[in-house]
Amino acid sequence: MDIKEIQELIKFVSKSGVSEVEIESKGFKINIKTPPYKRGGVNQPEVQIVQAVPATQPQVVQPAAAAAPTAPTTAPTETAPAKDDTDNGNYEEVKSPMIGTFYRSASPEKPPFVGVGDEVKKGDVICIIEAMKLFNEIEAEVSGKIVKVLVDDSSPVEYDQPLFLIEPN
Repeated sequence: MDIKEIQELIKFVSKSGVSEVEIESKGFKINIKTPPYKRGGVNQPEVQIVQAVPATQPQVVQPAAAAAPTAPTTAPTETAPAKDDTDNGNYEEVKSPMIGTFYRSASPEKPPFVGVGDEVKKGDVICIIEAMKLFNEIEAEVSGKIVKVLVDDSSPVEYDQPLFLIEPN
């Protein structure tokens, strides 16, 4: 199912009055729920898409109802202390599974998901990438310590671009 088909399905659910639609196909599952109330006079469906991805990439969940970061912040990229040798190959890179905008927190008022020195477990949400108005939670691929944040908040990212360095446990 491509993005245009998903958009058409969302429009159909919004206009039809159906409260929930769930479709499962090869490699992904989509669940569209319309809240029982109207926002601004129009039902705004919540969309959740779970895509099956290879083990080398994090699972991508796209909640449309996530709080949208409204103002980009100019916080500099965090880096590890100078004594850390991030070029020695002992670190795992977390790479972007898509093109989009990188956000370190769920909204500008909230703290970043992770920072340098934080311990993470495999599956912990470490950032969000916005792509086509969908907010995709990016999860840690390994358990360990965040050594370096490689991208500034609110910056555009490319597919397969390194986002974090994690020192595995």
